[in-house]
Amino acid sequence: MKRLMAALVFVFLGANAFAQSPNDVIQSASEELTAALSGRKEALAANRDELYATIDSILLPRFDRRYAAQLVLGRHWRDANAEQRDRFIAAFYGSLLRKYSDGVLEFSQDRIEVLPFRGDLSKPRTTVKTIVTLDDGTKVPVNYGMVNRDSNWLMFDVTIEGISYVRNFRTELNSEIQATGLDAVITRLEGEATTSE
Repeated sequence: MKRLMAALVFVFLGANAFAQSPNDVIQSASEELTAALSGRKEALAANRDELYATIDSILLPRFDRRYAAQLVLGRHWRDANAEQRDRFIAAFYGSLLRKYSDGVLEFSQDRIEVLPFRGDLSKPRTTVKTIVTLDDGTKVPVNYGMVNRDSNWLMFDVTIEGISYVRNFRTELNSEIQATGLDAVITRLEGEATTSE
């Protein structure tokens, strides 16, 4: 499950920022990621810094880091000062980037089917639904939570078989924050975000 989520967290991120619909964002993302990985998987697997840089160049402009971080922190966001918020956004994003990079190397465009869009484009948030086929032929529903920012759709969440990564991280980090404090959690994430494996 971790590797599946790893690949999927980044699949949608290579989208054309000016795509006309959320579905276009997901479809074009898979094409861009395929091009970025073509013939380079072994080299990227052997060079973690290059792998992170490749993913980051696709991910950063198309992912609403602040909104995702705010949702993950939940009530702790309100209590955090501006410096803590900025540090958490950067640390959480960096940690996420490294944690799921291996899954990106397993990405295969022909295993993702983007389902017909049935959302309401006039609303600020929507969901794009896809089906991913695993190695054993199992079909897994994967939904992307997307938010409209200045007429551009950005991803902020991915839900795999009903499990939202935002809710999952919020539960995990809430317990840790209660036990050790927000600053300690930020410091841990900053360590993860700067570690090359």
